[in-house]
Amino acid sequence: MLYSWFSSISSLEIFKLISFRSCLAAFTAFLISIFFGQWFIKKLRALKIGEDTSKTDSEELKRMHFDKKSTPTMGGIVVIVAILVSTLFWCDIYNGYVLLLLFTLIWFGALGFIDDYIKLTQKNSAGLSDVSKLLFQSALGLILGLILYFHFNKFTWGTQLVIPFIKGFKLDIGPFYILTVAFFIVGMSNAVNLTDGLDGLAIGCSIIAGIAFAVIAYVSGRADFSSYLQIPHVPGSGELSVFCAALVGGGLGFLWYNSFPAQVFMGDTGSLTLGGILGLASIIVKQEVLMIIVGGIFIAEAVSVLLQKLFYKLTKRRIFRCAPLHHHFQFKGWHETKITHRFWIVAAMLAIFSLVLL
Repeated sequence: MLYSWFSSISSLEIFKLISFRSCLAAFTAFLISIFFGQWFIKKLRALKIGEDTSKTDSEELKRMHFDKKSTPTMGGIVVIVAILVSTLFWCDIYNGYVLLLLFTLIWFGALGFIDDYIKLTQKNSAGLSDVSKLLFQSALGLILGLILYFHFNKFTWGTQLVIPFIKGFKLDIGPFYILTVAFFIVGMSNAVNLTDGLDGLAIGCSIIAGIAFAVIAYVSGRADFSSYLQIPHVPGSGELSVFCAALVGGGLGFLWYNSFPAQVFMGDTGSLTLGGILGLASIIVKQEVLMIIVGGIFIAEAVSVLLQKLFYKLTKRRIFRCAPLHHHFQFKGWHETKITHRFWIVAAMLAIFSLVLL
């Protein structure tokens, strides 16, 4: 909205610069998160909307997280509002890619909200069933897959998967691209959700991934930079830098309250949404495979759960002391802040490495 108004004034050409608007988007989202977050946390406490840490099969985890009992949850609403408002202010909202990201933001936000609401209002409930969540996630994934499949088909790189660092090799998967998009959206959404088990862990790693994809989107949207790096040039994708900057700013503002000891948790409202929009951003800029590196912490957390379940089913033994992976280190005696900070360090190094691979 503000972008459209400012860009129409010839003396304010600076507002047409993606880099300038990205800074404004990050700053705006940060302020919204800080001030709206403070008010929202007070409202959550007044309504006694708190996390029930007893809903776990592990008695050890119940003991470790006893102090977190009744900490307000559904704080992901703060991040969603910050991203949404900042994007409407500083993005070109007529950009198709931005509209897809906003659609995904609202879809996953609504899904996470319903899931959290059921957990909070129905005693001993685990929220929506896994099948229900998977159906809603898959439905969105297929919708996005169909839209992008027909849209990207007009480009030479259309349904190709870009393999980082191997410039001459691109895997064309044709119509299977639709299912790949759906799988990626569902997978990333659940991976971030599984990571959200320690104060500041998921939001911190999401901020780092957001910074990386703000850079990647800027490069992909520039014909000169993308040509030099021999990566697909996606016209209009530079606008995603502004969206990702809003994610970073909103995430930093939320981290102010979510860092140890957390005053609020994201809940599924935030974690499912962040995973979904990060996954979609990587798909739009044609760096799906690179997202596996950028989001390496998310992938490791998800894989640890899958391996644990599969190995236990086959052998009745466990690979990890507890899954997801961050709980394994808790069981080894690491303090949660040490786990969080070290995971942030790994996430940052993976993000830097991914930029080198472009």
